[in-house]
Amino acid sequence: MNAFCRIVDRGSFARAAEDLGVSSGLLSREVKLLEESLGCSLLTRTTRSMSLTDHGRIYYDQAQAILNAVGQVEDQIRRHSGEVRGHLRINAPSSYGQIVLSPLLPTFLDAHPELEMTLALDDRVVDMVEGGFDLSIRVRAELPDSALVARRLAPVHQRLFASPAYLADAGTPETPVALHDHVSATYTLADDMLHWTLTGSSETEVVTLQPRLRIGSSLILRDMLIAGFGIGALPDFISESPHANGDLVRVLPDYELPPRHVFAVTASRLGSDAKVAAFLDHLRAALAP
Repeated sequence: MNAFCRIVDRGSFARAAEDLGVSSGLLSREVKLLEESLGCSLLTRTTRSMSLTDHGRIYYDQAQAILNAVGQVEDQIRRHSGEVRGHLRINAPSSYGQIVLSPLLPTFLDAHPELEMTLALDDRVVDMVEGGFDLSIRVRAELPDSALVARRLAPVHQRLFASPAYLADAGTPETPVALHDHVSATYTLADDMLHWTLTGSSETEVVTLQPRLRIGSSLILRDMLIAGFGIGALPDFISESPHANGDLVRVLPDYELPPRHVFAVTASRLGSDAKVAAFLDHLRAALAP
């Protein structure tokens, strides 16, 4: 059942085999034996695609429910025994993974010696079910409604920064309108790459940008700002260190961009998974004020 459901979830024998640590040939034989025992076809396969038959859809839905029930019992027992094991697959944005998650991994893995982990970093939002992930960390303003379960872990503040050298040379803007006279650098995966919506204590202003530099990595954007290349917006988990040591100066300190949040996203059937729960507890403790 587990092998069959993993094949359907991943849409591929090869990807399912990689997840399960077996060969594609073994999975193919397992499915063939399963179909023979049931007396019907569960999958329709061609050289380029694979789909569920009507019987296959019924079997998949029922098998998922059974596996979910079994998994909940096992996870409940493991939590009471303090044992966390298996293979935890996590997806996260590159910058968040490198700056926030990376320092947490050694102590987490030391605490759970029976656990294996895969951490995949990707700044784009991926299909976590198709990708075979147990947990996805996302830094977004909001998440669309879906069958996935999202938990807010922490707020993320976005502010404008520049280097002391740039401000000494180009001057320090005193109002949002003054940003038009400055060089700007933006993040290509931002919600709006060509506008900054700046909210102060009593007003909100939208600044239209003509960025000279557009970067697909927020870490490279940080480095370019430190090097003196204009003004840019950074989330606090990236800006905190260079701001504290003086490499970056906050621009328009009375204004902020719209807040974002760190979300932990799981498939609903994995909501009680012991290894996911253990990692989220570890992450929450690290993010606590």
